[in-house]
Amino acid sequence: METITNHTITKERFLDVRHQTELICKSLQAEDVSIQPAEFVSPPKWHLAHTTWFFEQFILSEYKADYKVFNDDFAYYFNSYYNNVGKRVMRAERGLMTRPTLQEVLDYRAYVNAQLSEFISNGTSEDISNIIEIGLQHEQQHQELLLYDIKYIFGNQPSFPVLDYKIQLQADNDPQEFLQIKEGVYEIGHKGEGFCFDNELGRHKVYLHDFEVSNQLVTNSEYIEFIAAGGYKDFNHWHAEGWDYVQNNNLEAPLYWHQVDGTWMHYTLNGFVEVDGDLPVTHITFYEAYAFAQWKGMRLPTEFEWEVASHKFSFGQLWEWTNSAYLPYPNYTKVDGALGEYNGKFMVNQMVLRGGSVATSKNHCRPTYRNFFQPDMRWLFSGIRLAR
Repeated sequence: METITNHTITKERFLDVRHQTELICKSLQAEDVSIQPAEFVSPPKWHLAHTTWFFEQFILSEYKADYKVFNDDFAYYFNSYYNNVGKRVMRAERGLMTRPTLQEVLDYRAYVNAQLSEFISNGTSEDISNIIEIGLQHEQQHQELLLYDIKYIFGNQPSFPVLDYKIQLQADNDPQEFLQIKEGVYEIGHKGEGFCFDNELGRHKVYLHDFEVSNQLVTNSEYIEFIAAGGYKDFNHWHAEGWDYVQNNNLEAPLYWHQVDGTWMHYTLNGFVEVDGDLPVTHITFYEAYAFAQWKGMRLPTEFEWEVASHKFSFGQLWEWTNSAYLPYPNYTKVDGALGEYNGKFMVNQMVLRGGSVATSKNHCRPTYRNFFQPDMRWLFSGIRLAR
């Protein structure tokens, strides 16, 4: 995987990222960490172990002299999708593993932390530093996924537990306006110093027509108007595939929403509360984002429009669905071997999201970052920005 980095790899930075993962899980009980209520949800214990395996597999086992693997079976248990490094437990079966225990996984983390800290302290080459940097960025991605998965685990329980790790959306009190972007040729993609993933590279020119984009995300109150107007019952707003998905899954509102005595309530990691109309709507599929835009007589921006306009508005509260399929940029290349599997093989049947969310590590919230999910996914912190 090609990357650009100007981060200094230090033991302190490595341990700080690792500690953040454990901080997210601090208030979880043993009963919380192995459950997998849906195939797309990974148990928290698996995240704790997988992010550790990444460093063991790609750095310690490859480059640390006389390194002894913590447990020979862990590569099979905690590999995710890297076909180049061997067989693995299938994703849907991660929740079947009550063993290894949580304590064994925490011991594994401590062991790898100590080994890699010593390795870093002895100095590393630029190539090895780049792989460690990928590992840190990878762990930060899993910190966000942890919050998605914990919320799904808690949000599908009758007790609606509260997580002792606070993230909170904020209302935008500025008046809504549509920002004008003039037609022209614009450059897209990462340039300059700082880390980026390989899917951000291949900087290239695109031609854009005149367009306008909202300075704000769509709010809960706006989305409630869509629901009240029969938005989920009118096929005219939907892609055919989206309409089939709505019908087959009986969708009537965003994920975690429940109507109680005529009032819309929803689960947040801070508890089960009334929907705040001023906050941006979240936990929606691409299908729902598209249908809402159609209902409003507007559309979703393309990822190129979003990137060009991003300097004009604030972003980072929610990942914003774009109307762009996840495809490689011109001259995109991937490295050989397992790390080449990181992004490239997912460039099919997925849609691009831009901007970051309240669950995203702040160093990932950059204009060129390309997140991607299947259009039916909505357990992520996703939202809508309109264009016209």
